[in-house]
Amino acid sequence: MPQAGVGDDVERAVAAADAAVAPSGPGGDFDRLSAVADAVLYEGYLLYPYRRSSPKNRVRWQFGVLFPRDWVERDGPVVPGVSGSADSWYQRTECLLRVRQPQAVVRVRVRYLQMQHKQVEETGRDGRHRPVGSLNADDGTVHLTFDEAVPRETDLVVRLEDLLGPEILFPVGAPAGEETEGLPGGAGRVVRRRAAVRASTAVAAERLGNDVCRLRIRTENTGPAPNPRAVRDEALQGALIATHTLVGGDGVEFVSLVDPPADLLGHARACRNAFTFPVLGGPPPGDAPCGEPAGGAQDGARGPLLISSPIILPDHPQVAPESPGDLHDAAEIDEILTLRTLLLTDQEKREARATDPRAARILDRVETMPPEVFARLHGTIRSLVPAMPPDPAAPSPAAAATAPPAPVPAPAGDRPAWWREGADDGLSPTTDTVPVDGVPVGGGSRVRLRPRGRGADAQDMFLAGRTARVAAVFHDVDGGVYLAVTPDDDPAAELNGWYGRFHYFRPDELEPLESSASPHAAGPAEPPEFRPSRERPGQPAGGRGEGRPGGRGGGRSGGRGGGRSDERGGGRSDERA
Repeated sequence: MPQAGVGDDVERAVAAADAAVAPSGPGGDFDRLSAVADAVLYEGYLLYPYRRSSPKNRVRWQFGVLFPRDWVERDGPVVPGVSGSADSWYQRTECLLRVRQPQAVVRVRVRYLQMQHKQVEETGRDGRHRPVGSLNADDGTVHLTFDEAVPRETDLVVRLEDLLGPEILFPVGAPAGEETEGLPGGAGRVVRRRAAVRASTAVAAERLGNDVCRLRIRTENTGPAPNPRAVRDEALQGALIATHTLVGGDGVEFVSLVDPPADLLGHARACRNAFTFPVLGGPPPGDAPCGEPAGGAQDGARGPLLISSPIILPDHPQVAPESPGDLHDAAEIDEILTLRTLLLTDQEKREARATDPRAARILDRVETMPPEVFARLHGTIRSLVPAMPPDPAAPSPAAAATAPPAPVPAPAGDRPAWWREGADDGLSPTTDTVPVDGVPVGGGSRVRLRPRGRGADAQDMFLAGRTARVAAVFHDVDGGVYLAVTPDDDPAAELNGWYGRFHYFRPDELEPLESSASPHAAGPAEPPEFRPSRERPGQPAGGRGEGRPGGRGGGRSGGRGGGRSDERGGGRSDERA
């Protein structure tokens, strides 16, 4: 296979390609992906409370880690799955693109973190340095030994016609390095060391039609492990961490694999992605709401940019504009993390600042945040929809003018706002029903799950076509209706029902499996006898004040709040150490 040169040769080759092909469109503009790409790059890098002593910050680097092959396969070959936290030695991205003009060019950017060990060393009486876990400098600053990371990226620019032959291989590794920083008063020094990362990216294309190609990008860790039985922390020294790929181009347009056009559906399903999930990048085109691709169902979604991430994202993922900066936990709520960070003790903040420069910047940002910026974190309205859709059977204005006056309906009881006492009076989640295709569906009903193809939660898509039993009917604070269901083949169904964990679907995402008979014929989904006496919020117990789920942020399958990114898979526990 052809291989580009290394070192300066690669830089000259890329520069020559850039000079030979002047960008004619936004395909080479990766700046619009930078916020989301950086959120992926540093997801889980350091978690609240941002201290080295926190247990959660002792097991790090969970997403997109490419280890040396002989280490990660020491107990057998790796198997691709849907978990972005699965360790591997390679990533494979396959996507579809349409060729829009001759001499089309493909641009690829491979990004990852290279681990860097920060070792604090104390100066002894004999002038020699010895490694220590922490050291107080003469200026009062605390220095801690810790693992940091250095961002790395490599840009590849290739003409599409050159990719239609044998795959082209590019080196994307990083050299070893060491820097030493002396501490004030000669108390010691900080030594930062990096091991070499050996890696390559192969790019190839396959023509599927006159203007359609399948692009294949495969990034591998090609370095050997010093010892296949080494512990994970040692193997990380030669690993690519948080590996992801940005793809653009000139004269090309990428096709969504989530919402492909009908004529490319078969080709989209034939794409094989391993340890990464490609989606369209950049802002949604036109005036489409955030997260909703433009174009009709027959056209499918398409765009000039693609991001292939180890974390499941929707097409056109966006970082919330209200977020003032990265907290390295994009599945969490900025407001909560900011408040909790402010409440750290002075001793905890001192340790966090000494742990990592990024933690120090987070503390500086939250402690100096203006009130108006903090207020924006509380919430926002992205769009408004009518509470009641127009009735197609309603008479025309002309007919209404000649019709006799209709009787004034009786008041509906003036139900109070959702946050006031009595707002849930009359709601009974386990006995309420909602019509679905003319069939009343409620607790005990059996249904088939049909999550909508556009804008659906990524986790819900894995349940498409499976049968489930409805546990309850919930109304949210915006007037929407959701049905809590448990898949029939869920091995933890009884346990999940015990503490109130369900998947939530809209009525139009369900297909009734029963006739119009009472949904409670099989018995309502009453709580098991061993349910704790204290019921969880949102649990279907049928009492007053329990007719609404615990909010509409983020994950409908697990009750996550809206985090820094508008949608993000692979959320972690709310527990903080």
